Amino acid sequence: MNRIFPSRLFIFTLLSAVTFLTGCTKSSTSTATTAAPKDRVVIGIERLVTPEFLPFIQNRRVAILTNHTGVMPDRSHIVDLLHARPDVKVVKLFSPEHGIRGEADTHVSDDIDKKTGLKVISLYGNVRKPTPQMLEDVDILIFDIQDVGARYYTYIATMTAVLEAAAENEKLMIILDRPNPITGVAFDGAIGNNAHQPVTGPNFLPITHGMTVGELARMFNGERSAKKLRQAELLVVPMRGYARTQWFDQTGLPWIKPSPNMLNLTTAALYPATCILEGTNLSEGRGTMQPFEFIGAPWVNGEALSKQLNSYKLPGVTFKPVQFKPDSVVDGIKIYPPKFMGQVCQGAQMVITDRNKFEGAKASVYLIHALQTLYPEKLEYKNSRMDGLWKTDVTRKQLQAGQNPQAIIAAWAPELAYFKNVRAKYLLYP
Repeated sequence: MNRIFPSRLFIFTLLSAVTFLTGCTKSSTSTATTAAPKDRVVIGIERLVTPEFLPFIQNRRVAILTNHTGVMPDRSHIVDLLHARPDVKVVKLFSPEHGIRGEADTHVSDDIDKKTGLKVISLYGNVRKPTPQMLEDVDILIFDIQDVGARYYTYIATMTAVLEAAAENEKLMIILDRPNPITGVAFDGAIGNNAHQPVTGPNFLPITHGMTVGELARMFNGERSAKKLRQAELLVVPMRGYARTQWFDQTGLPWIKPSPNMLNLTTAALYPATCILEGTNLSEGRGTMQPFEFIGAPWVNGEALSKQLNSYKLPGVTFKPVQFKPDSVVDGIKIYPPKFMGQVCQGAQMVITDRNKFEGAKASVYLIHALQTLYPEKLEYKNSRMDGLWKTDVTRKQLQAGQNPQAIIAAWAPELAYFKNVRAKYLLYP
């Protein structure tokens, strides 16, 4: 079988505007790269098809893990772009949660891509990692999906599974890097039972990680050696013109909602805080046009909840009473039936006042504390779901016992310090 560099580890990084090849016998530089326009970031997919990176996929059998976000700034899709090239052989597609076109809100089935006729293998159903049989006719695996910057989001878990398969089956994996929408600066939240261990996947991350998918892939792959696991041959095609302090709306790139309920940048910013409500009997606003902004239920008093939450004086956010009614269709897409569908809910709306000061992971603790304080008899915990989101049952039990949120959050410090040191080794951008 044709294989590329079967015994060596390749990682491309961007440093001082020069691309370096590490883990091999010679470096590779090129003057035929795309200069970053002053008004926007140049993303990985754009650089893949330049003379600098195109030779890695020419005349090779390629499988692509992507969805509707895998597009150029002009919205041309990676699958269409590469499938149309006579010098690249795209043999199959892999799809994450929500499918190739991003319109499914449940488990996804295998399919045929209507536009290209390529087979689509779901990695969000019974199979979560490509099998050796699925990779027999593949030389290279390409990942191009927009992440949102939170551990909860499933796309980086799918990327990790494919990275593991690439390592185990000696395939080259290419990550086409994209911005972290909520900046690449802040990282926060419980790591829980998986703290102080090599960061080989999302389960070892804090709730917000402050990294791009390319940086995450470098870390997950690099840390495999600490567990004596085979590393994949990894090629990260970095962005140009990206600074980690940038929010997505500062990159000059078009926002394409990564999933049916991730409607805009505000949704992404609040998601690390309110996703934790999936572990309760409270609505997190799914089924509305402002998902993850609303917190409520038919039995909540919106005035009282907003007052309690505002009493914490959380930086960068305020709360106001709201009334909403979840529906099964959001922005024209049918979603998994939300909590309290068709029922009027009272609650609080999170309003960001300073996004650079807002700390979503910390806010998640205060949200549950407020509900526990006001509604101890009505608040129900879905223990396995909440513990899975926090990666520990300790936080839930502390809140149920009435422990102060400040003490809960303070206990994260040692595990975050460990993560900070690991993370620093794999960052690509200033």
